[in-house]
Amino acid sequence: MTSERPIVRPLEWEGDAPSGSLVLLDQTRLPSEEVYIAERSVEGVVESIVTLRVRGAPAIGIAAAYGIVIAAQTLQSHEGPAAWIEALERSRHELAGSRPTAVNLFWALDRMLEAARAATSRQDVTLARLQEALLDEARRIHDEDRRMCHAIGRYGAPLLQSAEAVLTHCNAGSLATAEYGTALGMIYAAHDQGHDLLVYVDETRPLLQGARLTAWELMRGGVRVVLLCDSAAAHVMREGRVQAVVTGADRIAANGDVANKIGTCSLALAARQHEIPFYVAAPTSTFDRSIETGAEIPIEERAAEEITESFGRRTAPEGTPVYNPAFDVTPAGWITALVTELGVIRPVNRSSIDAVLSAASGDGSRPRSS
Repeated sequence: MTSERPIVRPLEWEGDAPSGSLVLLDQTRLPSEEVYIAERSVEGVVESIVTLRVRGAPAIGIAAAYGIVIAAQTLQSHEGPAAWIEALERSRHELAGSRPTAVNLFWALDRMLEAARAATSRQDVTLARLQEALLDEARRIHDEDRRMCHAIGRYGAPLLQSAEAVLTHCNAGSLATAEYGTALGMIYAAHDQGHDLLVYVDETRPLLQGARLTAWELMRGGVRVVLLCDSAAAHVMREGRVQAVVTGADRIAANGDVANKIGTCSLALAARQHEIPFYVAAPTSTFDRSIETGAEIPIEERAAEEITESFGRRTAPEGTPVYNPAFDVTPAGWITALVTELGVIRPVNRSSIDAVLSAASGDGSRPRSS
């Protein structure tokens, strides 16, 4: 079955390497307004990542890669290769500080700096050639993510074959990636094959990425949706309304522990209790085998105002103490399978992960840095 779904692209590069810009769909304005903004400075890209105009682990990595292209636009020809690399490293540090949990950010930035060093090591290097090499690498990262998302969908769709309805949390769709998505990629692929899944969508407090973003893009794509309060998810499982839970991931440790949007761990626990498969879909750029377990994953804590004054209206007394972690960690043992562009990993443990990633890399080394 061929899909006629409108393609949602949260970010694109517009123009050439020396003077182009990163065009973003401002996700803070959804679902009421579809507004695109052009970022032409590293500071602007950082702000867009911090304020969640662009969000989702793969999309953050892509945006940061283009941020290095923008950084290269400010370099001066007379400064020379050593000064260019030094300036780009400063920009890398600035971009890396925007959000600490999603490892795709650091992976993409490292790739961009490697491309910069390779370009400047050439005898015939010029600033124009460096800028073009960086744009080429950013576009490769962008295109690779498109292909990875579609592959995740192909591998993941058969896992949902017997399900009439699934539940998902936050947004791991087109808006969080180059296009198609990871968790939603599985759903889209099943839908494209004629499987009319019903998708229960957690609202995902406090910023309502499920209600504002996932419901918006699924409905736009012709997929049936039911929106839930986060606290209703376990009840829906108990009633037998869903036969699988599918989420994305922001970082996956060497042992398979998964960091994802706050509330994911509670869903996995409820799914385990109700004997419902719990799937995590993510590209291999989300794996961080430099850390042993999820206990080592840095968890971003966001502003108290996201809870006490969500969307501009005060909902708690002034001065109320707040703890606002943006992510939690789900133990590997609670996850039925990890779905990647290389295939399905199960059981979820170090040896299974190593077998898949090592076969792809040839030597088992896929460094991830933070």
